Amino acid sequence: MRPLIAKIKPTGGFSYFFHLALTVLLPTAVFVLVRLNFIQLALTIILLSKWRMFAVKPRFWPVNIRANAVDIIVGVSLLIFMVHSTSFWWQLLWAVAYGAWLLVLKPATDPLRVSIQALIGLLFGLMALFSWAAPLYGLVAGAGLVCYLAARHFFDNFDEPYTKLLAYLWGYFGAALTWVLGHWLLFYGGLAQPTLLLLVIGYGFATMYYFSQIDRLTSFVKRQFILIMMAIIILVLAFSNWGNKVV
Repeated sequence: MRPLIAKIKPTGGFSYFFHLALTVLLPTAVFVLVRLNFIQLALTIILLSKWRMFAVKPRFWPVNIRANAVDIIVGVSLLIFMVHSTSFWWQLLWAVAYGAWLLVLKPATDPLRVSIQALIGLLFGLMALFSWAAPLYGLVAGAGLVCYLAARHFFDNFDEPYTKLLAYLWGYFGAALTWVLGHWLLFYGGLAQPTLLLLVIGYGFATMYYFSQIDRLTSFVKRQFILIMMAIIILVLAFSNWGNKVV
């Protein structure tokens, strides 16, 4: 089901530039607040920017929240990246990335870019989740939720009759993989092992699904994707240090 929010997107004149200025103001305000160490206020602003989700009857709130979940995940994740960055320039880079998301990618509605939205939400959400020293049950619940919401955003983009089932399965798989690997949580630079494996598997299957929807998934292409995914997974598992270390 599509979000039940009336979208007002001016295409020219003063209204367009006013809308553009308001959009740019959000990442700018978040950046300034992070620099001033008002983290809670920055988070509040990000959440308040989604007020239109509730500008309908309450029975429509769940579908609107789900439809905007990836945008919220990306915004909160970029805030977390800013907070964890000690360099002014890294914080500025994340703020610019947030602006690019809001101006370029988020307004897109075509299948390709909506699919990219879902995959970016998966990447940023998992990276932000594992950047916190949360207990294992928190990581499991968070990974399952991020995987589910990213999958719903992806499959809602297509006429998929089993959208809900596939999203639940991917969410369960993400939670289960995090539960297993969370007992030996390894990092490759700033990337946690569960994040890396979920990205490889998720991106691989999502790309194959997208190709199948545009009639470009041949047997040769499918075998290539599966072999590449298997090779990466085997390399990651075989060459990981399975002690309680960060690598």
